[in-house]
Amino acid sequence: MAYEESLRSISLDADASIGIFTGVPGTPGAANPNQGKQYLFVKVTGERTVGLSLAADRALGVLQNKPQGVGHAATVGIYGVSKMVCGAAVPAGSRVQPDAAGAAVVASTGVARGTALATGATGAVIPVLLD
Repeated sequence: MAYEESLRSISLDADASIGIFTGVPGTPGAANPNQGKQYLFVKVTGERTVGLSLAADRALGVLQNKPQGVGHAATVGIYGVSKMVCGAAVPAGSRVQPDAAGAAVVASTGVARGTALATGATGAVIPVLLD
C-alpha cells in the first residue's frame, strides 16, 4: 500500500552491530539470509554513529539500508512511514518499541517509537508510523 507521507531520514556511520557484509544474494560469500539489519530499530552509539537498538534503549529510528561495514553510511528513517520487522505478533494500531534484537514489539515498559499501521506476525515486515 502506498502512503502520502514521505519518510524523513538522516545518514550516520554504522557501528559493528549493523555494519555487516551481506553481499549480493546468490554470490559467493553472501550471507543467507541476505537482509542484514535492515528495518530494525537503531540508536546513537557514538559521535555520528548508530547501532542496533535493544529493548531498554531509546531508538533513534529505523535502519533503511544495509551498511556493508563499520563506518559505512547508515540511512536512518526518523519520521514518517517505514517498514519494520516484527519481533512478535503486533496488532495494527499498537505502539511499538524495540525488542532485544531491534525488531518491533508492542510497547510495554520501554519508550514507544511509532504506531503499527498493519498487523504482523513474528518476522513479518509491516509499515510503522515513526513519531
